[in-house]
Amino acid sequence: MALSNDTFYDLYEGLKHNFLFKNDLNSIHILLNLYDIEDNIRNIFPKYVSIKYLRNHISRILKNRRGNQLIAMNLGELIHEDINRLELLLYLEGYKGGFINIKEANRLEDITVKTYSINELYYQKYLFHFDTFTEPVQELRDEIFENLERDEDSSNNLHNLIGRYCEKVIRNKIFSLNRYLDKQLTIDYESSSANITEDETLLTMDDLSNVYNEVIKIVSRNGMRLFKDAYWNGLNDRVLKRYR
Repeated sequence: MALSNDTFYDLYEGLKHNFLFKNDLNSIHILLNLYDIEDNIRNIFPKYVSIKYLRNHISRILKNRRGNQLIAMNLGELIHEDINRLELLLYLEGYKGGFINIKEANRLEDITVKTYSINELYYQKYLFHFDTFTEPVQELRDEIFENLERDEDSSNNLHNLIGRYCEKVIRNKIFSLNRYLDKQLTIDYESSSANITEDETLLTMDDLSNVYNEVIKIVSRNGMRLFKDAYWNGLNDRVLKRYR
């Protein structure tokens, strides 16, 4: 018996939820297999970018705190798997969105056949994935990216997902960050005996709130960029698939 579209939607959403919020790796493998069966999606290569920016930004916003670089490094270690998991799903969603967009694939194909011969396309591994060297390609890419940002449903769904994920998975880890940091030793040189005391609280609640807000901001910005790049890659692969 054929499954309805609603049943497939519920299945996909359940797999995504289990992967993101329950760290169920089997769910993402099942989802990838389902997408591969439906759309022949194979050329998936997410780039995990947020953690590098997170470490640098957190270090800067805590520049007046002692051990700010150590704090940023510890934060990165604490949440990097969670962030990578989110970025993988965002990439997959963007890629699939581009891969199934026949209208934009047709527009890209019109440019493609003016750039490459049929024989070249048959052996081509990548199209304009990384190199938008002609003005028509660059203009099309810019237009598609602007449309994705203007698409309220797509943009809102993306930001809502990121916000919900940060709230349920990332927030508690950030607000528990002091537990994961080594106690710092402070030498009190004001005292004649040069007492050594332990700094029990490295970060205040204001510090932690600032860190959390910065994480949301960075993940949202990089998440949208990742989604758009993946969308473009999926679109390019759809065109290449027509010549193989």
